[in-house]
Amino acid sequence: MVTKPAPKTKLQLLHSAKLAQLPWLVHAFSTRRGGISRVYGGNALNLGFTRHDTRAAVERNRALFLKELGVMKRRKTCTLITLRQFHSDLSHRVDSFPEHPLVGDGLITNTPGLLLAVQTADCLPVILVDKKNRAVGIFHAGWRGAVKRIVEKGVGEMHRHFGTHPRNITASIGPGVQGCCYEVSEEVRQKFHSQFAYAAGLFREVKESDPVREKYPLLFLTARAPGHSELPVKLFLDLVEANRRQLLDAGVPAKNIDASSLCTACRTDLFFSHRTEKGVTGRLMGVVGIRPR
Repeated sequence: MVTKPAPKTKLQLLHSAKLAQLPWLVHAFSTRRGGISRVYGGNALNLGFTRHDTRAAVERNRALFLKELGVMKRRKTCTLITLRQFHSDLSHRVDSFPEHPLVGDGLITNTPGLLLAVQTADCLPVILVDKKNRAVGIFHAGWRGAVKRIVEKGVGEMHRHFGTHPRNITASIGPGVQGCCYEVSEEVRQKFHSQFAYAAGLFREVKESDPVREKYPLLFLTARAPGHSELPVKLFLDLVEANRRQLLDAGVPAKNIDASSLCTACRTDLFFSHRTEKGVTGRLMGVVGIRPR
C-alpha cells in the first residue's frame, strides 16, 4: 500500500502498489482527511450517510472524493454504486446503475464506467481485479463476513460471471482493524474453528496483567484448584490473515495479494474507527472500477 504525504487538511487517498500498475483501472481507499464534515472533527471526509452528519455534507464529501480520483471528467464520468451493508456473504453483479438500492456486502462488474464501493470503519475493504478479462470486485469483510467466506465466494462469483481464473486475480486488502487491536469474544473464535482448519493461527491470546496480584499472590489464594484465581485472557483476531487465507484457498497466488498494515483502530488521526470512537464516527470508502473508454 502506498500513499503520498499530505497535510492533515488535504484530501488524502491510499492506493495499492500492485493495482496502480494497471492503467485501465481506477481504485482507492479513502482516509478521514480533507472533507468538510465537522461532527467527527474538523475537515473530516465522511463518505457514509450516518445519523450524526448531514446529507449535504456527505454529498459534498463524495464529490470531493470522486474529483480527487479523477473520474468526474466530462465524457468520462464514472457512476458510484454503493450497498446497504449487513455483514453478509451476498454479492451483486452490476452492469448499470441499479433501479433499486442494493443490499449486500459485495459488488462485481466488467462494465467500464461503474465505480463499485463499500463503506468501512474497521472492517476490511477487499478489492479483486481480473487482469486478463478486465473484471473487478469489491467486498466488505468484517469477522461475520469472513466466517461466511465472502471474499472466497467473491472469487467464485467472478469465475461464474466472467470466467475469471484465480491465478489472474490481483487482490488488495485495504486499511482496517489489525490484530493488535481487534479484541473478540470466545464465541467468535468458536465460529472460526467451526469453519476453518487453520483457525487457531488467526487468534492471539493475551493474559491480563495485575501488578498487585504479582506482588502479593497470597492475597488471591482460593479454595479451588489450582489454589488461586485466574486472570482473564483477551483474544485478538487477525482479520487480514483470515481474508488472505481465503484468497489463497480460492487459488489466488500469494504474490498477487497485498494488504495494508495500517490499523484503523490505532490511527484515528487518519481513519474512522467504530471501535475506538465507540460508534460515533464516519465511514471510509474503498472503490474500484474500469475506466470509461
